Amino acid sequence: MAKEQFKRTKPHVNVGTIGHVDHGKTTLTAAMTLI
Repeated sequence: MAKEQFKRTKPHVNVGTIGHVDHGKTTLTAAMTLI
């Protein structure tokens, strides 16, 4: 039995953010993932 092939429609990207508390990391990540 053949497996159904998964077709990726969006690129897969890993993003790491480093910063101090309350410097906008969550806001930046939220804005980037709305694309």
